[in-house]
Amino acid sequence: MPSWYAPTLKHRSVGTADPQQPVDSLKGVGPSLTEKLSRLGVRRLLDLLLHLPLRYQDRSRVVPLRELRAEQECLVQGQIVEVRIAYGRRRSLVVTLEDETGYLNWRLFYFSSSQQKALKPGMFVQCFGQARFGREGLEMIHPEYRLFSTPPPLPDAELTPVYPATKGLGQGRLRSLCGQLLALDWPIDDGTPYEDLKFLHHPPAGTSADELKATQARVARDELTAYYLVMRHRQAQRQGIETRPLPPVRQLGRELLKLLGFALTGAQRRVTTEVLEDLSTAKPMLRLLQGDVGSGKTVVAAFAAIRVAEHGMQTALMAPTEILAEQHYLNFTAWLEPLGIRIVLITGSQSAKERKATIEAINSGEALVAVGTHALFQNQVTFKRLALTVVDEQHRFGVHQRMALKDKGSLPHQLVMTATPIPRTLTMALYADMDTSTLDELPAGRQPIETRVVADERRDEVMARIATECRAGRQAYWVCPLIEESDQLNAASVEATLPALKKALPGTRIATLHGRMSSQEKAQTMARFKLGEVEVLLATTVVEVGVDIPNATLMVIENPERLGLSQLHQLRGRVGRGRHKSHCILLYQTPLSESSRQRLQVIRESQDGFYIAEQDLKIRGPGDLLGTRQTGEQQFRIADLREHAHLIDEVVQRGDALLLNDPATAARLLDVWAPDDRHIGV
Repeated sequence: MPSWYAPTLKHRSVGTADPQQPVDSLKGVGPSLTEKLSRLGVRRLLDLLLHLPLRYQDRSRVVPLRELRAEQECLVQGQIVEVRIAYGRRRSLVVTLEDETGYLNWRLFYFSSSQQKALKPGMFVQCFGQARFGREGLEMIHPEYRLFSTPPPLPDAELTPVYPATKGLGQGRLRSLCGQLLALDWPIDDGTPYEDLKFLHHPPAGTSADELKATQARVARDELTAYYLVMRHRQAQRQGIETRPLPPVRQLGRELLKLLGFALTGAQRRVTTEVLEDLSTAKPMLRLLQGDVGSGKTVVAAFAAIRVAEHGMQTALMAPTEILAEQHYLNFTAWLEPLGIRIVLITGSQSAKERKATIEAINSGEALVAVGTHALFQNQVTFKRLALTVVDEQHRFGVHQRMALKDKGSLPHQLVMTATPIPRTLTMALYADMDTSTLDELPAGRQPIETRVVADERRDEVMARIATECRAGRQAYWVCPLIEESDQLNAASVEATLPALKKALPGTRIATLHGRMSSQEKAQTMARFKLGEVEVLLATTVVEVGVDIPNATLMVIENPERLGLSQLHQLRGRVGRGRHKSHCILLYQTPLSESSRQRLQVIRESQDGFYIAEQDLKIRGPGDLLGTRQTGEQQFRIADLREHAHLIDEVVQRGDALLLNDPATAARLLDVWAPDDRHIGV
């Protein structure tokens, strides 16, 4: 057994593991430790087994002191030859260690009198830490150490795990608890990953990176398969549930077509038909609508809301920001109110009087469409006849928020929209419970956007370009990552950029927009920009979604190397909406890392949102791409979709095969990965 096993278990008889047993069944786990473990998501023995190391330390070899190198993390040992108190900016205890090859100092800034007494010349010590250059050459600061009265024994031939920890719960306690856990008998060869999990807790010394990677991939495959099984079950459940069908009644959609003033694209017609057919049936719709920036998802949602209104039923449209909610409200008001459909807007910044009147209109059923932010969740908003929920930019919401909205109606239909295209392979597994529609065609007249990557040293040229656009009667965005300057981040801020823009562009009307402004201030600023009263909008990434200014032809993005590709694509999509040629300038700071250079090349060369999303997944990982499925609804414990996306095709085939031919193994997988869903009837 490795040395980090609890010493009391060295000669203890081994018991049988019950994965669902509470963690306080382990020796030494009382209420305080239980609370700390729960902060790590560890409540059962199985949770602890799934709490895998972040990395490993190799303590299997003692490094001679003469061979030590700076920044090396290793195990050393020797005999203490001197102990002294050193005084400088801070008092420290300096211990000098000797082996047959040389000397090493290690230093404790925090030490007790008992430690000082125990660390005396003549004692042997084995310590693990990182060597670094100090005032007297190489030294270790606060290494982990063990004292011996005789020369230390040979180290264990194990890699030492380093676990995710929390305040008050360090590595020693976690290793001891995992030692108890691994001493138990876990099932083997029954389709569950217990043996692989045990291996990942204590791989033998000499285990190669390839072996670790292969084991992690096997475990990730199991986790993704279990997740796919749950999604398939949810889809099957919907087949057996009925809601109110909403077939065509008054054909108000034809009236909207006349009002729009533009022809729908073929993709919009196809997807609108798919959505309206869903609404016509008694099966509750759960449809994911993907569409690139500017593809016209809102129009599809408007046709769905009209169908619902024809039946005297209500639609709730939820957006992640007040700017986007207000944009939807303006569009729906222009399109639907001429048809006699009342629209209301509810946001967190409304006055008490406004909110009261809005809530009354929703609760009474008078308002047939309610557009809002998270304010739609509040208890006072009850809806009289909610039949459809539309969630825009779904990755900005946790599943509990979406469900809170769904629960306000009697099994309402659900339309979930995203402008962040999700790669096909991920959609197959992570959204297997949803039907999927894709708007893969941009409306006529959308201009291609020329994208240039420019070093920060050429900032003056970029400002001159803005002046040219403004003189021609057009408008520009300038986007910064930060609102104000930061000591921690070397990135551009709105606060620092504003005076520079004013100096470079005298007489130009410049306004700022950021998250600390009130909703009313943001709405007023956007209204002025839309009317042309503001020529340059200096903003943070709050303008990423929902802003439509046809006269804006130039987008400048500072520090693009700090943003994901999908976010850059969204920001770029704010221009190119009118008849004039549009440009996007990515103003980066040098030097660029290879990964940043690679990402900026992708955004410069492509305007295909699906291709960009695929590349973002390869280079950066899922991030916001998966949003709720990754961080709200399902936090993967082992699977890393940047590393394991290639497994998805196999996961889908395996999941379908288990459902058909091996329900027992499917159930065992669910016992491990989705215990709350383990009785789903597979």
